[in-house]
Amino acid sequence: MSVHICDLHTHSTASDGQYTPAELVGLAKDRGIEVLALTDHDNLDGLDEAVKAGEALGVRVVRGVELSADDYPSLHILGYGFPPAAPGLREMIDSLKQGRGRRKYKIRDFLRTQGVEVDLSLVEAYAEGGVIGRPHFARALVEQGYVGDRREAFDRYLDTPAFQKFDRGKPSAEKCVGILKAAGAKVSLAHPYQIVFGPDAPENLEQLVARLAGYGLDALECYYPKHTPQQQAQYLALAEKYRLHVTGGSDFHGEKVKPDVKLARVELGLEWIFKSL
Repeated sequence: MSVHICDLHTHSTASDGQYTPAELVGLAKDRGIEVLALTDHDNLDGLDEAVKAGEALGVRVVRGVELSADDYPSLHILGYGFPPAAPGLREMIDSLKQGRGRRKYKIRDFLRTQGVEVDLSLVEAYAEGGVIGRPHFARALVEQGYVGDRREAFDRYLDTPAFQKFDRGKPSAEKCVGILKAAGAKVSLAHPYQIVFGPDAPENLEQLVARLAGYGLDALECYYPKHTPQQQAQYLALAEKYRLHVTGGSDFHGEKVKPDVKLARVELGLEWIFKSL
């Protein structure tokens, strides 16, 4: 099995990243990455540009996407290797994009309930025409002096139980996996450590992984900058137990969005993704 230096979890200006898809591929080339997956949030708009840049620079670009599921806070599903037409997936993405367009007003209204008045034009400027997400609001909260840094914005406002109750309307994990599989994608569970299982949750992480595997989950994101060695070992064991492939990536957004996150250089066998291309 051949091994490739890869980063299978990155974001561009098509969602909430700092760099355009082409710029991102250029950064990957400079980093010595051979295979890059662009996985913008609920958005496929940057994929053609990234693929074209990859062909010019000698970086193999995998078409990807990151979908947010409603089962638990911070439950994200990664899809890889679907064709450009992506039957069914594009229709779902169009619906999600419309929802995200309305979501900026929901987030603004939620922040108002917390005594915070965010300048929406500032948030929109940070998005640079892409889909507006929480990181753009976080930057605005910092800029307007409500918080000291992005992490505080999430801890105080944008990643709290109160916000999660306010921010509904996402598809279920079952639907995310089903739509991706129907489109010809390989599917991985993103950053397991982030998933929030409250005290009343009907399952734990292993039970969730087993359930998603029953839907057709292909892989588990075991290599991720925020995973501790103990977490990484746990996730690798889960992948082996449920016969899942292993993925890894940086969740790179750019230094203005996530200052401490650089593009990753994960060494993985990827034939199981390539054969779907």
